[in-house]
Amino acid sequence: MVNDVEKRFSDDGTYRRAATYTLAILALTALVAALTFWWAAARARCSGADIVLCDTTSVVAVVFAPGAILLLGGLGAFVLTYLAWRRGKNWVIWQGAGWFLFVLMTMYLAIGGTTAGR
Repeated sequence: MVNDVEKRFSDDGTYRRAATYTLAILALTALVAALTFWWAAARARCSGADIVLCDTTSVVAVVFAPGAILLLGGLGAFVLTYLAWRRGKNWVIWQGAGWFLFVLMTMYLAIGGTTAGR
């Protein structure tokens, strides 16, 4: 078991796995965001409109689809945090990855929600 008081968390392999996981979640989020923007712009209902988010369906898809990916990625990082903690391994890096993804999700939903609320 890791002694939390000493804070000797220097496992490079764990950092590499957590960073790769976080970057993969960010890449998947960017892909989903691009696909939802493309879908919203290509819809027949929005073809003549000057804006991409021309109706409620477009707004919901563009705001919540990438947000859901970030939410699931953050929850996955917290599950990996718990599993690492149970094994007595370095868990702090995974917790940081989870909080990073949660903060990004909150910022994305806040910005998207205020933009869509116009």
